[in-house]
Amino acid sequence: MTQPHHTREPRVVVVVPTYDERRTLPGTLRRLLAAVPVADVLVVDDASPDGTGEYADEQAAASDRVHVLHRTSKDGLGRAYVAGFRWALDRGYDYVVEMDADGSHRPEQLPELLYAATSTGADLVIGSRWVRGGEVVNWPLRRQVLSRGASTYARLALGVPVRDVTAGFRVFPARTLRRLHLDSVQSQGYCFQVDLTWRVHRGGGRIVEVPVSFVERTAGESKMSRAIVVEALMNVTAWGAEYRAAQAVRGVRRVGQALRRS
Repeated sequence: MTQPHHTREPRVVVVVPTYDERRTLPGTLRRLLAAVPVADVLVVDDASPDGTGEYADEQAAASDRVHVLHRTSKDGLGRAYVAGFRWALDRGYDYVVEMDADGSHRPEQLPELLYAATSTGADLVIGSRWVRGGEVVNWPLRRQVLSRGASTYARLALGVPVRDVTAGFRVFPARTLRRLHLDSVQSQGYCFQVDLTWRVHRGGGRIVEVPVSFVERTAGESKMSRAIVVEALMNVTAWGAEYRAAQAVRGVRRVGQALRRS
């Protein structure tokens, strides 16, 4: 008699970077653990002076689904995520999620992103504010213009067919992260999200956007700064120039080959 074939449930971990998120992390963790019972959570804390790391340790002691990675200083969003990605890959997780601690990403929408990741075979799933069905709630017009403008500029400069290039609510299959050369990632903030999106696209990966509702934080302070915006603008401009120059070189070569054949 043939034995039934049982497939293993994919292992999922949600990487949540924190710096001074003691007021928002409790609600985010509670909602996240309830919304996605199959997922573990890794809090990556950058030595928060407000006790965020200590609170995360308490939750880890109370639940085997919560883990904490302590870093010694505030070293930037990009490096925090890369450290979390390495932690997840070392422990054999199949899907790694990016999510903010401040409540702006709704944990209740994560199952939709995970379903897209598992059902489509996508190399990256992005929770998108700027596709049909996506929205932002309680965001000032200035932030909306900045976010839309940054995504549009990156899309045009780099040729990336993604509406919300700067989004920070994402699902990466582990196979994708292993191909991204994480050791070479230096970018932070908005730029980190653009960087990884472009790496997936350049590698021929399939990117799927799922509409989400993004909510302005109700407690704590945004980590957005002028330096983050300037970094993104400078890096995307440099990458775009390099990309367009390479396109031009390929075009010249194709013309030359066509002339030689004629």
